[in-house]
Amino acid sequence: MQQGFEIRFMAMDVYRAARELVRRVHAAKIRHAELRDQAERASVSTLLALAEGLPHDSAAMRRTFFSRAKASVGEVAGSVDTAAALEAIALAEASAIIALAGRVRAMIVGLLRPVSGRGR
Repeated sequence: MQQGFEIRFMAMDVYRAARELVRRVHAAKIRHAELRDQAERASVSTLLALAEGLPHDSAAMRRTFFSRAKASVGEVAGSVDTAAALEAIALAEASAIIALAGRVRAMIVGLLRPVSGRGR
């Protein structure tokens, strides 16, 4: 990211963690073309769904985008786990990516929870 270029939601922990997930998946260079493509596309989808949902004012639209991000981050973890099972990625790297995916998922679940008492 260029210095000085940042939209408010880009500073959020969930966005930064999802961005790091994209970077880590790409850097892993999974040695199974289909799984590499799947993991990379799913990580990008996670980040872009957050980028669409975070600045939205509509609770329904935010929920739609966050649900999409949650599904995509699960796909990242599944793709990387499958790659590890096929020995197409080092186990330590797969574990680190899956742990980061779990962290991103937990933050997304938090975004999906309605805030009790809001507006009352």
